[in-house]
Amino acid sequence: MSGTRTLVNPVQLNRTVYRVVLVAVVLLATLVFLGPLYLLVTNGLKGTAESIRTPPTLYPHQVVAANYGDAWNRLNIAQLLLNTLWYAFGALAFQLVLDVAAAYSLSKLRPVLGKAVLGLMLATLMIPAMVLVVPQYLTVLDLPLLHLNLLNTPWAIWLPSVANAFTIYLLKRFFDSVPQELLDSASVDGAGPLRTLISIVLPMSRPILGVVSIFALVNVWKDFLWPLLAEPDPARQTLNAGIYSLSLGVPENVLIAAAAISAVPTVLFFLVFQRSIMSGLTAGSLKG
Repeated sequence: MSGTRTLVNPVQLNRTVYRVVLVAVVLLATLVFLGPLYLLVTNGLKGTAESIRTPPTLYPHQVVAANYGDAWNRLNIAQLLLNTLWYAFGALAFQLVLDVAAAYSLSKLRPVLGKAVLGLMLATLMIPAMVLVVPQYLTVLDLPLLHLNLLNTPWAIWLPSVANAFTIYLLKRFFDSVPQELLDSASVDGAGPLRTLISIVLPMSRPILGVVSIFALVNVWKDFLWPLLAEPDPARQTLNAGIYSLSLGVPENVLIAAAAISAVPTVLFFLVFQRSIMSGLTAGSLKG
């Protein structure tokens, strides 16, 4: 018995519905993600009265581009940017040295109770960051054994960033995918664990090292509460904390413009390195 003929092919209809739904979902997701960025940029272009109007306007009726220059000068954003770069690259250097060493040890050297140590590290990911603020603050206020006060020094930003269980886990997963035969060959040639790490493992780990570097920089860049507590001096604070500390008496539209400026580097970072992020996260996920 032949199928019933219709004016519209069911297969073609299904494809059309699929495409319509796909386009609608993509447009909705784009609106959800880009909408706040649009409002952030446009609110920084509004006058003072329009920026606090209720309900808010969807676009500036009178563009005041000088808000961005005013925010740059009044909030000393140039100095705050330099501070943030200093803290971010310092944290990156410590993470690359110490977290790589920890991950390599857990992956290839396999110390006693290594799995237990890794499990305890991963368990810390279940603890909310806010719970750790007080003990972390007390630690940098009076460093155990050395009894040093690290507040208002770069060490208060750098040292806590090193203890990153997620970074160690990412690195370990990638190191697990490095063929053991390569390490055995290096050992036969007389290379020790450190030489093997530097000469063989690290050159193969560029994708995951790039991802870890991006995460380390962005984490310091977007952090707010901890730099605010660890660096009480506004002149030494990071960009987000410094904008908050220096915001007294600054109009709301100027503050919004400053917030938009602070968001630009991270957005550009993602747009430039998005391929590296995705390739690095998937690297080492399959063993061949």
